[in-house]
Amino acid sequence: MKRKQRIFLSGAAGAMGFPTFKALLEDIEDIELVILARRSNKNIKMLKPYSSIKGLTVVWGDLTNYDDVKACVTEADIVLHLGGLVSPKADYQNELTMRTNYGSACSIVKAISELNQTEKTRLVYIGTIAQTGDRMPPVHWGRVGDPIKPAVFDYYAVSKTAAERHIIESDLKYWVSLRQTGIIGPVMADIEDAIMFHNGLDNVLEYASDRDSAAMLRNLCRKERQGKLGSNFWGHIFNIGGGESCRVSAYNLYKKLFAMIGITKLSYVMDSKWSATRNFHGQYFLDSDKLNNILEFRSDSMDYFYNAYLKKLGAITPIAKIITKLPGGQKFIGSIIKKRFFKLTKTENGTVRFINDNLEEYINVFWGSKEAYDAIPPMDEFKPFSDWDKVIHIDHGYDESKPEAELNLNDIKKAAEFRGGKCLSDNMKTGDWKEKLKFRCAFNHEFAASPRLVLEGGHWCPVCELESWNYYERAKRDPFFAQVWNPLHGKNEKESNHKKLFTDIIKQHSGK
Repeated sequence: MKRKQRIFLSGAAGAMGFPTFKALLEDIEDIELVILARRSNKNIKMLKPYSSIKGLTVVWGDLTNYDDVKACVTEADIVLHLGGLVSPKADYQNELTMRTNYGSACSIVKAISELNQTEKTRLVYIGTIAQTGDRMPPVHWGRVGDPIKPAVFDYYAVSKTAAERHIIESDLKYWVSLRQTGIIGPVMADIEDAIMFHNGLDNVLEYASDRDSAAMLRNLCRKERQGKLGSNFWGHIFNIGGGESCRVSAYNLYKKLFAMIGITKLSYVMDSKWSATRNFHGQYFLDSDKLNNILEFRSDSMDYFYNAYLKKLGAITPIAKIITKLPGGQKFIGSIIKKRFFKLTKTENGTVRFINDNLEEYINVFWGSKEAYDAIPPMDEFKPFSDWDKVIHIDHGYDESKPEAELNLNDIKKAAEFRGGKCLSDNMKTGDWKEKLKFRCAFNHEFAASPRLVLEGGHWCPVCELESWNYYERAKRDPFFAQVWNPLHGKNEKESNHKKLFTDIIKQHSGK
């Protein structure tokens, strides 16, 4: 009898994990499914209906406990690593976020190695669009290989960046990093947190639905069982995106959403000065079709989110639709929503709090300066960006038309110079994207990195990447990075060089 495919799914109770869990159960006759979940009242209640399913093993534990992780990894053919601490919760527990997100990735890699499963276990790591940070217009189109640039103060993105780097540079034979975008669905519709106003009105995201994301991972496991995932998949990095029907700016998302309950003026529900103008994350993808062509998962559009939000409002929706048709009705319903939003903006991570408390470092990061903030026009006068189809390609600093098998040391040296640094290695096997080479960055930090990490991943110096948001200085010395920084930042902005905390956690888990 043929052995069943054994799958370890982390984060099975999460926004992406629970739909994935249910999608995998469709194939329970062909698989053995192991999930790791914290023993919380919420998780116990959520998973109780599935406790008697044959072929399912629930391990009650924690991603921060190595023994729990190792037990789940044992004999796994595929590890779907979705688990972790995500925003907005991650924004309030930075240290725990680093320990959970980075630490769990290190633990999984360590377990696979200690169990002598490097030739067997396939690790599917779910990264994040937050790794490439703010890509506001005019550089709102992006792809894998663009510069890694976590938003300032975004420790969720920092933790995921460190985790992806560790996985790419590990000794695993089979890994893939899938960078998840904003996930639309009921969970997103339920979010009420100040982070929604960190998302600038002209910021864009190419979203993906929770159920499409689940179908993607179910299809991945199916195709692996069938032997249909080859060299164009394992050992690579992909962007997850829903395609054209899931691309929208924050301004247009709000406009359509509130129009569905009869509110035609955004000024009735929000103030333009509540929204940051930079330092979030998001982009439209030039390359998200690549993953869909392999795993064939897309079915939803933004309508899925709009409908989920209206469903969340419940009985309020039909009432609002009636009242907004009456004289003064739009303003009345809008004022109710506006009060709720305004309350969020005054909380710990709220944009209005940054202004009211004169938190200069936050003001400079999210608007450029107090003067730039003061110049934001009222919502009724706000003119949203509209040239969405214009693409400014980011140069990756080497000849990308070359087949991977022909990449040589001269190509690497050229790419390093374009990043303001230098390749210090004298030898390289042509076409080898895995072997680490020696580099020096523009700040004289010396480090080792593989061509896969640098060229396909968009990573560069680990000191700059993991210890400081030195973006102003970096853009002066690094032409590669300047492409995604200079178009969004004026010369009169106040420079900042915020130090990242918790690098000791990175050193602790990586063994360095």
